Amino acid sequence: MRWALVKVCLAVTAMVVIAFAVPLGLVVKEMARDRAFSDAERQAATIGPTLTITTDREELTRAVLSTEPGGRGRLAVHVPAAEPDGARLEIGTRRATREDLETVSTSGRASITEVPGGSALLQPTALGSGGIAVVEVFVPEGEVSNGVGTAWLVLAGVGVALIAGSVAVADRLGIRMVEPAQRLAGAAQDLGEGRLGTRVPEEGPTELRSAAVAFNSMADQVVQLLANERELAADLSHRLRTPLTVLRLNAASLGEGPAAEQTRAAVEQLEHEVDAIIRTAREQRPQTQGGQMGPGAGCDASEVIRERMGFWSALAEDEGRTVRLAGVDRTVRIPVARPELAAALDALLGNVFRHTPEGTAFAVDVHHSGDAVLVLVSDAGPGIPDPESALARGASGRSGVRDTVGSTGLGLDIVRRVAESTGGDLRIGRSVLGGTEVRIWIGLGGPAERARRGHRVGRRGGRRGPRGVRGRNTEFRGAPDL
Repeated sequence: MRWALVKVCLAVTAMVVIAFAVPLGLVVKEMARDRAFSDAERQAATIGPTLTITTDREELTRAVLSTEPGGRGRLAVHVPAAEPDGARLEIGTRRATREDLETVSTSGRASITEVPGGSALLQPTALGSGGIAVVEVFVPEGEVSNGVGTAWLVLAGVGVALIAGSVAVADRLGIRMVEPAQRLAGAAQDLGEGRLGTRVPEEGPTELRSAAVAFNSMADQVVQLLANERELAADLSHRLRTPLTVLRLNAASLGEGPAAEQTRAAVEQLEHEVDAIIRTAREQRPQTQGGQMGPGAGCDASEVIRERMGFWSALAEDEGRTVRLAGVDRTVRIPVARPELAAALDALLGNVFRHTPEGTAFAVDVHHSGDAVLVLVSDAGPGIPDPESALARGASGRSGVRDTVGSTGLGLDIVRRVAESTGGDLRIGRSVLGGTEVRIWIGLGGPAERARRGHRVGRRGGRRGPRGVRGRNTEFRGAPDL
């Protein structure tokens, strides 16, 4: 489109330049010719007074030589003979033919005739005796075209300048129109390839700005629809996992028998299906421009923890578990969506119920510092023997790796994503109760702080909590859901 516009402008400007420059050049050439012959007529008229007074050869010779063209051999005088059989008087160099001279003398009208090397002006002049003399002024070809070449060069230069200027202007206009269109096309391709964070600057002509606004609105709508769909699928699946955990524990108490085994197998199969739905929903996370939340986004961690602990406390009471909850007596705002935090807590508490014996105590503690919130989920169970494998199974993209029955790696993956989305991290250590302690660091800094922490984590290969506190590498035991 850009080059097409340049070509069109080049063609139009070239036609305009030709339409004006060629006629103007011809006019200049004609003006130079008229100027040259006007000078020749004026020079021929200077001999007229002398011819009206005398036709003496010596007098006429002196008069011819006294003129500028006469001195340069370009002026001649042809006086007819006084007698019918007399000889014609000719002063100067004759270049015109005798027929041309006779024609001018007979008609009494001036004439221009072509001669070798240029042109000759034949000017009739009346004599005192009543005859007609012919004054011949030679005009060289160089004087006829004097200044025409320079004028043509000037016109050509002006034409080239106009064409170059129009091409430059057309190119800039083409860039102004083409670049927004190219950005829009590239953004559409990126969006089609799944990069949902792609947006187009709203620049350029009015039509392209409107197209960019419509594209950005469409992209935002697509992201919102996909996010709503993913959140709905993940939230529904997480809500199913919690009663499934209760159902699994109840199925374990059914004893032996075909019906009990079928019930436990059905519960396990249902759990696997729910895990597959969760995995699919998380793997299809939209690739937006970062997980930044606007002002007021997030949730109150204390409120969410109290709500989820209220749900799990009923099951803990049925199994004779001692529950301790601390640090939730005041509001603690964190940059995590309420469903995400609830899903992470349900995953960790479900692990406690699934992989520790009945009657095992557990606790949830919340600690708030200046730039982070620390959530500790600890139990008095057997612990985790290999925390590195546990975290590896919890890493995204490693689903399907199982070290224990019923372990899919989704539980810790959910928790890890929640923590890392804020610039924090996830660590596993030994709890004060003697079992496993899962520590979730949730950063409270803005987007720049979260990006800085993420860069530090990637560069050093390890993760630090707020203020450089590193998780303890102690002995781990047990096998929670990973």
